[in-house]
Amino acid sequence: MRRKLVAGNWKMNGSLAANAALVAGIKEGLAAQACDVAVCVPAPYLAQVQALVAGSPVVLGAQDMSAHASGAYTGEVSASMLQEFGVQYVILGHSERRAYHGESDAAVAAKTVAALKAGLVPLVCVGETLEQREAGQTNAVVGGQLDVVLAALSVEEAARIVVAYEPVWAIGTGKTATPEMAQEVHAMLRARVGAKSAEVAAKVRILYGGSMKPDNAQQLLAMGDIDGGLIGGAALKAPDFLAIIDAAA
Repeated sequence: MRRKLVAGNWKMNGSLAANAALVAGIKEGLAAQACDVAVCVPAPYLAQVQALVAGSPVVLGAQDMSAHASGAYTGEVSASMLQEFGVQYVILGHSERRAYHGESDAAVAAKTVAALKAGLVPLVCVGETLEQREAGQTNAVVGGQLDVVLAALSVEEAARIVVAYEPVWAIGTGKTATPEMAQEVHAMLRARVGAKSAEVAAKVRILYGGSMKPDNAQQLLAMGDIDGGLIGGAALKAPDFLAIIDAAA
């Protein structure tokens, strides 16, 4: 039985005051949960949130990292830097990074390798646009993105990643894949992992990241291959985030 994971992606949101209030609200409402909980915060707030979640079940995540260990890469953040702030998860290949920063599948694979070498758990994001879905290219596009990452990993390394399916057309648009649509893609992604190792495929967690909210979380999380959520907007409101956690527990 795969333990579910609910990870909040704060994106470029937050302030010292807002972060303190949000984490306090999450911790206050967080009972003994049967799922893992993470918050992936903007880099300037890693130290603050590390202190805020200390001693709680909430673990810290980052939103991106460099494939390089150190050097002349102004503005970049390395895996070892994230480690020093207690980061456990790091989001890689988010659709916004791919769209706005031109990240390729190969770049995402290189970051995944670097994260694993540093002992971080990569949340590897894959997803298709509305145009690609309507053209019947979902499996080719989404599966292809994952295949490039898997090709760069050993079987042992592949067992340590988390995959997040985020249909680009459902992020911040209010649109959501039906549970059946999401399950179909999740099952395909698990089969792609299975081509590398059936044992790994049975264990790897695949999250849904397309506008999961309190009113649809239970239905999505009931699907056999949906192992949690990568939560955007709903992660910025403690009651909404807690409701999704409750649905996953």
